[in-house]
Amino acid sequence: MSILYAVLVLGALGAVFGALLAFASKIFHVEVDPKQAAVRECLAGANCGGCGYPGCDGYAAAVAKGEAPCNKCVASGPEAAAKIAEIMGVAADAAEKKVAFVPCSGCNNVAEMRFNYTGPEDCRAAMLFGGKSNKLCTFACIGMGNCAKACKFDAMHVVKGVAKVDRSKCVGCGACVDACPKDIVQLIPEKQRTMVACRNQDKGAQVMKICKTGCIGCMKCQRECPADAIHVENFVAKIDTSKCTQCGHCALVCPRHIITTFKA
Repeated sequence: MSILYAVLVLGALGAVFGALLAFASKIFHVEVDPKQAAVRECLAGANCGGCGYPGCDGYAAAVAKGEAPCNKCVASGPEAAAKIAEIMGVAADAAEKKVAFVPCSGCNNVAEMRFNYTGPEDCRAAMLFGGKSNKLCTFACIGMGNCAKACKFDAMHVVKGVAKVDRSKCVGCGACVDACPKDIVQLIPEKQRTMVACRNQDKGAQVMKICKTGCIGCMKCQRECPADAIHVENFVAKIDTSKCTQCGHCALVCPRHIITTFKA
C-alpha cells in the first residue's frame, strides 16, 4: 500500500505542476513575428556571428523588425538572401562575397624561431612568452590555431606553423579574424586572387635574417606591374584590389616567391 500511495502522490504532484506550467506558458507567452520564424528557417544555423548579431535568432529578429538588411548572412549565401528579401517584400541587394586570407609565409622551415614553445596550443598563451611571437618575425602567424578552432566551416587549418585558408569552404564569416590575437587574418574579396603573403614592415636586410620568404621591399613587383596596382609601403608590398587585373605578373617576378595567386 505504501508503494501505491507514493505512486498516487507523485502522479498528483505531476498533474498539478503540469497544469501550473501550462497556465504559466499562456500567461507569459510572447508572440513571435511569423516573418522572424520564416527568416530563421532560411539561415545556415551556424551562429557564427558573421552578420554582426548574436547568433541566427538575433539576426532573424533584427531582419523581421526591419533593422537589418537581408544579405548579412554570409554563411547562407545569395540564395538565402533572395528568399529572405522575398519574405520581407524588399529587393535583394547582392553582397560581395569575401574570404579569409593570412598574409604570412613564415612556415617552420623558413622562419627563424625566437624560442621553442611547448605550452597550451593557444596563440594568446604563446604571446605571453617572448612578447609578440614565438618567431623572430614579430609580424608572423604564431600558428597555434586559434583561428582554426573558431572556424565552424572547417576552412582554416594550420600547416607547418602557419594558418592556411581553404577558399572553397570559407564563407567569410570573420570568426577567424576575431579569434586572431595578432590581427593577422584579413577578409578580402573572393574575386581577388592575387595577394602578398607577407606583412613584415622591417627593412629588407633584417627580413633576410629572420625569414627566407619575407618581403624585402625590393620594388620589382611595383616596377613591373602593368596596372600600377602594387606598391611598397613601409617596406612591404601591398596590392590595391581596385586596380589589380589578376594578371599574376607580380607573382612571377617576385624574387622571394611570396605573392600568391589563387585559382579562380
